[in-house]
Amino acid sequence: MALPTNGRVVIDTTAGEIEVELWSKETPKTCRNFIALALEGYYDGVIFHRIVPGFLVQTGDKTGTGGGGESFYGEPFEDEIHPRLRYAHRGLVAMANNGTKNSNDSQFFITLDRADELHGKHTLFGRVIGDTVYNVMKIGEMEIGENERPLYPPKIKSIKIVDNPFPDIIPRITAAEKRAQQRAREAGQREREEAERRRGAKKDVKLLSFGEEQDDETEPVAFRKKNIVRPDLVDNSSATGIPMPESLLGPPKKSNEPPRERGSEKEPSKHEKPSKSNKSEGADKDIKKIRETHAKEKASGSDARRTEIEQMESEIRRLTRKREGGDDSDEEAARKKTKPTKSYLEEELAKYSKGRGLQKKGKGRKDEGDVLAALNSFRGLLQSNTNLDMEDVVEEDDQVDNSGGGTVPNGEDPGIEVDDDRGFIGHALHFPKDDGEETRKAERDYEVIDPRQRGARAREEERERKRTAMKGKNGRGRR
Repeated sequence: MALPTNGRVVIDTTAGEIEVELWSKETPKTCRNFIALALEGYYDGVIFHRIVPGFLVQTGDKTGTGGGGESFYGEPFEDEIHPRLRYAHRGLVAMANNGTKNSNDSQFFITLDRADELHGKHTLFGRVIGDTVYNVMKIGEMEIGENERPLYPPKIKSIKIVDNPFPDIIPRITAAEKRAQQRAREAGQREREEAERRRGAKKDVKLLSFGEEQDDETEPVAFRKKNIVRPDLVDNSSATGIPMPESLLGPPKKSNEPPRERGSEKEPSKHEKPSKSNKSEGADKDIKKIRETHAKEKASGSDARRTEIEQMESEIRRLTRKREGGDDSDEEAARKKTKPTKSYLEEELAKYSKGRGLQKKGKGRKDEGDVLAALNSFRGLLQSNTNLDMEDVVEEDDQVDNSGGGTVPNGEDPGIEVDDDRGFIGHALHFPKDDGEETRKAERDYEVIDPRQRGARAREEERERKRTAMKGKNGRGRR
């Protein structure tokens, strides 16, 4: 009987999940190493680098060559051989080493069949359970090339710890952090490649170009610096071109020049350039005008399309009514359309209620009165027909008596009798009175056979025959 396990993990591969139970009590150091590496995400993305058909599949080397691997302890650790753990069947998980004792790191293998020759050489620490062993067999049937290496090697996606027998393990880095670091490295690499590509596109001098254009591109760009001006410290403030508040300029100085007109002050000269703020305000106004125009065009276009659709629908309705022979106007059609329509369920209920008598109360009373009136008329018809039948019977008896036995006078043939169904409503069904003769006849002619009575009679006859035989033997013996 196999030893009880303590700990369970699920290895998610490209060939399917592999559920493994661990013997953590018998091999604590090996199981601790395996679970710690799984928590750190060491096995994520590792391939099955070796497949020996009918023997084993091997993985756990991050380099994918079969010569790498590292343990959680930082150095190879010793074997843990247990006498009761043997390679008796397929689906057993054990550590791989470099051919010498006590050289375990991160590589492990799963057996595909019984392997007694491995006992005492490799640490057996787990077993595959359930139907997931067929995923291991699927990996073992893959196509291989040279050096027992698969042509299309399957890969470990991740390892999920279902039952951790060592809750005190503190991983150096978790699998989530490792994946985040990997994503960050990949993003940085992509950014560097993109920057290199852009830089190379700008400085690509291998393309055919003219010398003047190349010189123009390499010329440095000269930036003009703005002068720092304090208008309040300058005598002639108009020379700076910057407007000054009146509070800083002080009282206005009297000048001998005649005053200028207001219109001439506001009008800028032809050589003066508009300021940056004026440019931005004009651009904003232009953008607002463009947006308003676009919105108006869009609204008018949608209204025109809606009007066209409504006209087409009304034309279609008119043609349909004309083809069907109706003369309803558009207003009546719209009024009909506004009427509340019954749902499909209500229509079905109304249809079935007609056949089942589920009308409303008012209609039900009316129908009940009609039924009673019809019943009374039918009853009166029966009574009137019964009286007529009685009179016909009396007349027929008189005619039979007068005819003297039913013969037609003057020797005429009465012909074929015609069935007159006039009195079928008043017909009464009469049976002859039973005096017990029919009952006695049925009891006399019909015999009820019970199989049980027949069996009992047969057994009784058999016993009687045996009794007679025994009496005959006893009589011969006395003689």
